Amino acid sequence: MKKRMRITWAAIKMEIKQHRTTFAVYVLLRFFVIAMMILALLNRNYEHVFLCVLTLFLFIVPSFIQVRFKIELPSLLEIIILLFIFSAEILGEISSFYILFPMWDTILHTINGFLAAAIGFSLVDIMNKDERIQFHLSPLFMAIVAFSFSMTIGVVWEIYEFAADTFAGLDMQKDTIVHHITTVTLDATKSNIPITVDGIKDVVVNGKSLGLGGYLDIGLIDTMYDLIVNLIGAVTFSIFGFFYVKYRGKNTFINRFIPRRKNKKEDYLREAEMLLEEKSEE
Repeated sequence: MKKRMRITWAAIKMEIKQHRTTFAVYVLLRFFVIAMMILALLNRNYEHVFLCVLTLFLFIVPSFIQVRFKIELPSLLEIIILLFIFSAEILGEISSFYILFPMWDTILHTINGFLAAAIGFSLVDIMNKDERIQFHLSPLFMAIVAFSFSMTIGVVWEIYEFAADTFAGLDMQKDTIVHHITTVTLDATKSNIPITVDGIKDVVVNGKSLGLGGYLDIGLIDTMYDLIVNLIGAVTFSIFGFFYVKYRGKNTFINRFIPRRKNKKEDYLREAEMLLEEKSEE
């Protein structure tokens, strides 16, 4: 077991260093995360320390997937994934970009929709190219699978945010200030008639004014916005993916986002195993 872990870790290091541009981005982001973690330790902010450790772990995941499943991620896709992790955890959570820049969460969810569709699409594309598999999907069906995969990931993430808010007392589903609501709860006749209340300027809780300037929506609008922009990202990639398969090899742009199977020269797991065996013999 220990030998297998050593081989895998050696292969991951080789994988990371092999792609120079990706490696440079990885080292730079890792430096920033470690610096943030040291500052968090000095300030005894252990929640931020945990987020930094989680980020460092997530940085390794793309390379681990490439090594263990023998899948080659395009450099551009891998760099975007690394930047996405850094933007979500370090900038978003620790540096409060979600609060400082209201569109930050929207941008990340749009990118997430695009990337998730790319991953879903590539899974089907890899199976389509595998001679051992007896069925092959049409370009349209592959686009539908990619879209469905992306939306499923988006929904699962929103469920995670809801669970974190409900059971851990967090506020991942950010609140929205609105000035009118429509609800059947205020229907005195109990006839399921929606009643609209306009011009809401404040909310009073336990007799104390919150001074919000409107009604506090507790996450529903944020969740729906997230799913809508996820849909936009998913649809965008699904359209590109459809034409990628229909006119195979002619779309160089989308090639940069679709993983493929590794060839023998890119199998760093085998190479790492051979190197460790040579060292043990010495």
